[in-house]
Amino acid sequence: MFNNNKKKKSTNMNAKKSENNLPSINMISEGTQLDGTIQTKNDVRIAGTVDGKAKADGKVIVSSSGKVKGNIEADDADIAGNINGEVRVTNKLVLRKSAVVEGDIYTKSVLAEEGAQINGAFHMSDNIKKDTSANGLSSKKSKGTKDKKGSSKKASKKKDS
Repeated sequence: MFNNNKKKKSTNMNAKKSENNLPSINMISEGTQLDGTIQTKNDVRIAGTVDGKAKADGKVIVSSSGKVKGNIEADDADIAGNINGEVRVTNKLVLRKSAVVEGDIYTKSVLAEEGAQINGAFHMSDNIKKDTSANGLSSKKSKGTKDKKGSSKKASKKKDS
């Protein structure tokens, strides 16, 4: 009735668990140069140079020795190095005191340490992907001004006489 000699099913739970517990961070080490696009569903840490786009479904971390000559797109970003391009972060962007960003920043939330250098415009929104189009311009249309007849007018530059 009770047979204790039955073979137990071998489960491979430990193998799956160890695979899932492996670090999911891609690394571009100091002294390494990558020409092209890096795209990952995980996090990426850049201590070297990326000459191209860096896109992550997770977090992009640019260390103080890191350089990106292209755009960054990520859920979160922590920047201490040099960026020459647009930065699009759907959640939180952290700019360390050694960070230098030459380009526009699109983010929901930003924390900038004293000393961080930003040469570009800030675009803050709850939904970065929705509020910007593929060409990087805001998808919200300007309402402009209306004259007394109700027709739209664009702002014009006055000529000096």
